[in-house]
Amino acid sequence: MTHTTRRLLGSALLVLAAGAGATAAPVAAYAAGVSATIDVSRELKVRSAPSLAAGVVGTLRDGQKVSIDCSVKGEQVRGKVRTSAQWDRLTNGRYVAHAYVRTGAAVVDCARKAAEKSFLPGRVRSADGVVNVRRGPSTQDAIVTRLTDGAALKVVCGVPGATVRGTVRTSAQWDRLDNGGYIAHAYVVSGAVKACPATVPAPAVPATPVPSLTPEEFIKAAVPGAQQGWREYGVPPSTTIAQAILESGWGRSGLSAVDRNYFGIKCQKGFHGPHANGCHVYKTTECDKAGKCFPFEDAFRTYTSMARSFRDHGHFLKSNKRYASAFAYTKDANRFIWTVWKAGYATDPNYYSKVTKIMSSYDLYRYDTWK
Repeated sequence: MTHTTRRLLGSALLVLAAGAGATAAPVAAYAAGVSATIDVSRELKVRSAPSLAAGVVGTLRDGQKVSIDCSVKGEQVRGKVRTSAQWDRLTNGRYVAHAYVRTGAAVVDCARKAAEKSFLPGRVRSADGVVNVRRGPSTQDAIVTRLTDGAALKVVCGVPGATVRGTVRTSAQWDRLDNGGYIAHAYVVSGAVKACPATVPAPAVPATPVPSLTPEEFIKAAVPGAQQGWREYGVPPSTTIAQAILESGWGRSGLSAVDRNYFGIKCQKGFHGPHANGCHVYKTTECDKAGKCFPFEDAFRTYTSMARSFRDHGHFLKSNKRYASAFAYTKDANRFIWTVWKAGYATDPNYYSKVTKIMSSYDLYRYDTWK
């Protein structure tokens, strides 16, 4: 083929975010945008930027109505409503901590809103019949509509997703359209598509690289996470360990050494699942069938430990409907990986034989905990 529990901020931040006795003048209610209500014990400080260190430009009283333009990620705050790193940008350009805001509708991300103000014209090119537009960047996502060859498109940006072999190219890029749907870039003719803004940033400080391990050391380190993954999701430990060995090169790949990502699992629209702690954006190059290459970005999940990556591997397979039939063989490792492979997990025609050879050569079946 990517949440650790966050420590809640102390009372000092509560005072900074919603302190009493603010000297700045109250901020008036705003028109246009998402309607919201302030829920704070005393007064909520309005700031010039999404941070408790930013300058105070006004205050809002409890129960005051405001209008929100969009949201951004900033400093995490524990408030009366929730604990959140989201900050809401009001329609006057100022910011308040979402931890003290109640809304009746979702607040759009500011970066996404800015990106969607413009679009790139394109057209569908398909020799395979109609092309599906889906709710997400995967052939497993629900179909929103279908487009015929030559249909005009308004492309907003591109995201990484499931690889598709189409009429124009083979690509893992999916284009987000102006209606919010996604179409495989493999069937799109357009200019260069810019990457959609990442909703989850890469870690500010790179993780400490994992030291190289001998095969014996690698297997020993892998067993606890693989067995926990089987208990939680039903993926045979021997299968998980063998796949990790094959896909990460015994933990020597860049993804595994730096991000502890042993299966190449990507973030989807900024979502990194219950076991990863973020996303790491890598710049790559993709080429179409004519040999024309263009830059692209892929966001891969990052983990705090090998075990987290292994457990997420189980979660990924279990939550993907494509692999549902494999879970009839949770106590038959060979049939499990055969079914996963046949469902399209890997394009390598020898993937199954490679995985089972590793399982046999290193007697990984002994770690299958139901025995």
